[in-house]
Amino acid sequence: MKIIHTADWHLGQTFYGFDRVKEHACFLDWLCNVIKQRETDVLLIAGDVFDSPNPSAEAQRMFYHFLTRVTSENPGLQVVVTAGNHDSAARLEAPDPMLKVFNVTVSGIVHYRNGEIDYDRMIVPLKDNACCLAVPYLRHNDYPAAESYSQGVAMVYSELYRRAVAMGHTTVIAMGHLQASGAEVSVGDSSEHIVIGGMDGIDATFVQKGIAYTALGHLHREQRVACRENVRYSGAPLPMSFAERKNRQSVTEVVISNGECVVEKIEFDTPVKLLSIPSAPQPMETVIEELLSLPDGKVDERSSFLEVRVLVTTVEPDMRRRIEEALEGKSVRLARIEAVSNISQPAGATPVTYEDFKKMDPNELIKEIFRNNNNGEEMSSEIELLLNEVMKEIGV
Repeated sequence: MKIIHTADWHLGQTFYGFDRVKEHACFLDWLCNVIKQRETDVLLIAGDVFDSPNPSAEAQRMFYHFLTRVTSENPGLQVVVTAGNHDSAARLEAPDPMLKVFNVTVSGIVHYRNGEIDYDRMIVPLKDNACCLAVPYLRHNDYPAAESYSQGVAMVYSELYRRAVAMGHTTVIAMGHLQASGAEVSVGDSSEHIVIGGMDGIDATFVQKGIAYTALGHLHREQRVACRENVRYSGAPLPMSFAERKNRQSVTEVVISNGECVVEKIEFDTPVKLLSIPSAPQPMETVIEELLSLPDGKVDERSSFLEVRVLVTTVEPDMRRRIEEALEGKSVRLARIEAVSNISQPAGATPVTYEDFKKMDPNELIKEIFRNNNNGEEMSSEIELLLNEVMKEIGV
């Protein structure tokens, strides 16, 4: 059985005001060709199909056009889609009855029957007596009563695996949209964190030993988990932020035969590159020199997105104008200016940007405020536990 595992498409994303329709269209066209050339049996899309719960009509049209094309070109292909934390679970699953006609199954919501989780609904039969545990992103109350989120997630997979084996399935594939402990998050990228404070660091033991392959979504860098070749993130097909500019985009092919699982990364050459100039913030004059050295050319839909990084050593009221003038005639699109200031910073202090502030852990900020208001006294474990429960309840 040949499987293509992909995730985190984020259709409809705008990149600092620039739409990415052409980039996503390029990826989906490439993916259709890969599936046909590789004679794929199953396509797994592990969450974050869309970038927001209310995707544009264009983003939805792109997704359903892809499903129509890929299933018509590959009549034997089976597609399984699960919802991620960016998706509207109900919206994604709504057309599932119609999509089943095209051999497409969408698992967005954890359903209940007689007050209990309907586990059987998440077990999707595949060819050759195999099945897929199509687990969407698990929100509050989507798992059994447990001491922690991690334990609750593990209980869901354990029960699903038990049922799949009891049904007689000899090969079990699992899907998930979560952050596994020990997995690598792109440095400086806050978009990959579901819940702040480490609450979503799921221990890799949630994957039962008998599961042949686990297709994960949420983290945008392709990687294996806990040194297990058969537990993997496929990564995102497009970099979602400048923190991901060094990632190598890909999908993962999995071939399961006679109990053996062979994994291969298939790289996708993104049509638009991300540039950060300079590599670290520098004074304005140095930055201008580097920008002027960029090659000349016209700006089009394949021009690189540019992040300009400036170390502000004095007041720069015309910073943007000077940068834009230096970029005239250059084949790049200015997406972001990162201005880092060292003005009035204490000796040895690290400059903090607005982007840095957005990445700060709200729990740690609240603890710091508590210490400042209580003469340095640390927050008690009881208050910290209540704080974590509130954060989990409101989805922060």
